[in-house]
Amino acid sequence: MTKYECTICGYVYDPEIGDPDNGIEPETLFEELPEDWVCPLCGVSKEDFDEAM
Repeated sequence: MTKYECTICGYVYDPEIGDPDNGIEPETLFEELPEDWVCPLCGVSKEDFDEAM
C-alpha cells in the first residue's frame, strides 16, 4: 500500500494504519479518504500530500 507524505509538516499517512483518531479505519487507501479529510498535524488538505519515498 502506498504511503503519502504531507509536504508541509512531514506527516505520513499509512493506509495500513489509517487515521483512527479522525474516524479513518485501517486499510483505507489515500484515494478513498473523504475530500474534507485534512492532515491531523497541520490541517492542510489532501492536495498537499505526495507519495512518500
